[in-house]
Amino acid sequence: MTATVEIYTKFGCPYCVRAKHLLDTKGVAYQEYDVTMGGTKRDEMVVRAPGARTVPQIFINGAAIGGSDDLRALESAGRLDGMLAGTDD
Repeated sequence: MTATVEIYTKFGCPYCVRAKHLLDTKGVAYQEYDVTMGGTKRDEMVVRAPGARTVPQIFINGAAIGGSDDLRALESAGRLDGMLAGTDD
């Protein structure tokens, strides 16, 4: 089973670029939601990740992972591949 990955981003965000690059190097398909101009997707992001005011906000199988640093920490801890494969929560 492959995980469902979603990422909320803004135009020109270096942390968003960094997070997407990590996912890209792993060959992970993800759904990107651009919240640069606010709107319903930004509102959705805030509901899904209460208190989140920054981007990126990353979700794996519907679970809020956090931002770029959190994604990198999962990678460093050796947990990201399992989560992306759907074998680790």
